[in-house]
Amino acid sequence: MQTTASPPVSGLLRRTRLRHFLRARREQITPEEVGLVNVERRRTPGLRREEVAALAGVGVSWYTWLEQGRDINVSEGIVNAVSNALRLGDVERTYFYRLAGHNPPQPTAGRRWDSEYARMNALVEGWSRNPAYITDRYGRIELASRSARSLFRIEARGDNCVLKFFTEPSTREKYPEADEVGRGLVAQFRAQSARFPEDREFGRIAERLSERSPRFATLWDCHEVVGPNQSRRKIALPQAGVRVFDRVVMSVPESPESLLTLYVARPGAESAARPRELVGCHAEAA
Repeated sequence: MQTTASPPVSGLLRRTRLRHFLRARREQITPEEVGLVNVERRRTPGLRREEVAALAGVGVSWYTWLEQGRDINVSEGIVNAVSNALRLGDVERTYFYRLAGHNPPQPTAGRRWDSEYARMNALVEGWSRNPAYITDRYGRIELASRSARSLFRIEARGDNCVLKFFTEPSTREKYPEADEVGRGLVAQFRAQSARFPEDREFGRIAERLSERSPRFATLWDCHEVVGPNQSRRKIALPQAGVRVFDRVVMSVPESPESLLTLYVARPGAESAARPRELVGCHAEAA
């Protein structure tokens, strides 16, 4: 195996991200989780490199080179083996494949989503009276509904959702579970950066945010990734108290680098019974 003395800058950036990601994931797995007997005190948390190598069935030196970000050829079989050793989830596995220079595996055919159909249907049906917006690859607003503009204080096209959350206290105050929201935003931003490994703007945005927000810097260093997903959001409205929303993030077919985010209010004690009333509350809060 040979290393390249002067690798291209783009490749160097990709391997730097790969190095940090592998180390972060390795340090989050305990020996007990993978069936190893921990008989001695360890100076650092998680697995050792030689333990990951043994679990993946690769040489210790080779795995060390991989985690160090050296310019080596990585086969899909090795990427899959290391993914299994580190117990990566679907999104993390996709992120790893892209950083290693391979197309991620296709989703399992025939995957059922019957249990999610009712909620997805409710989200689509309620879209017209609930917040909805589209962001570009960096999290900047491209299009927002009237309800979203009012609720999230979106003043103009180009507002960056990640930047607003970590630099404007009034934005974070809307979320009773702000720590969880921030963690998800950073993980989504990092996953987006892996889709466009040649784009340096992600690094520039992350650097600026790290300087302005210690919390962002901490979360960015965790190297967590999350793709399009469904989740729950609690949002505090000045005139209506805390409301609970179902939230879904999905890719936009016509613009693959953009993400569509939809909200719909849950019925119940903490949520509005009628979506039309929510729109009114948003307008009053503006």
